[in-house]
Amino acid sequence: MSVTKKLERIIEKLENQERLLIWILRKEYQMAGELDALEAQVAENTNLEASAIVLIEGLAAQIAAAANDPAKIIALTATLKDSAGKLAAAITANTSPPAA
Repeated sequence: MSVTKKLERIIEKLENQERLLIWILRKEYQMAGELDALEAQVAENTNLEASAIVLIEGLAAQIAAAANDPAKIIALTATLKDSAGKLAAAITANTSPPAA
């Protein structure tokens, strides 16, 4: 094999490696963006979960305080129904349907 042919093969291999490297760098950039989005979603979910815990703990305290007062129980029931409706609407509005 001539020197020219060998050099052409080397150049071809280098060009292939360059294309592969560019592809890898693009994928890395894409994955970095996906990771940023995931981190943001985890933070949002963590905040929402903490809010739900505070809500549940507050409801437990309100129920305990209203245990012997029927009027308070009725009012608390109405408040819970209203909150449940708002929560259901928010979940529906912000939840993607499962992939088929």
